[in-house]
Amino acid sequence: MAEEAPAAAPAKVPAKAPKKKAVRSKTDGPSLPKLIVAAVAESKERKGISLAAIKKVLAAKKVDVAKSNKRINTTVTKMVTKGVLTQTKGTGASGSFKLAKTEPKKCCTLKTFN
Repeated sequence: MAEEAPAAAPAKVPAKAPKKKAVRSKTDGPSLPKLIVAAVAESKERKGISLAAIKKVLAAKKVDVAKSNKRINTTVTKMVTKGVLTQTKGTGASGSFKLAKTEPKKCCTLKTFN
């Protein structure tokens, strides 16, 4: 048996510097839920405003609707579940929406003692 020379160590590959994530600057102006509430509030429709009409108002306020379509839909559905908006027609993100009527908060119940 002939002795074999130990295999040469593979040449070290220089370590790559980790990629830095692009830092996005925060957009100026109100957040998406505030814009949606403003769009619904300025609507004069008695039965509510449709999602398409909400998106038109947001587009007029310089929101990229095509880019943030999914965020708009999820924001509207979350606002319905939280009770900020009420859905008058449809299910999910489709249909018409109105601002929910705010109920006056009861701070405490007064008990009368006789």
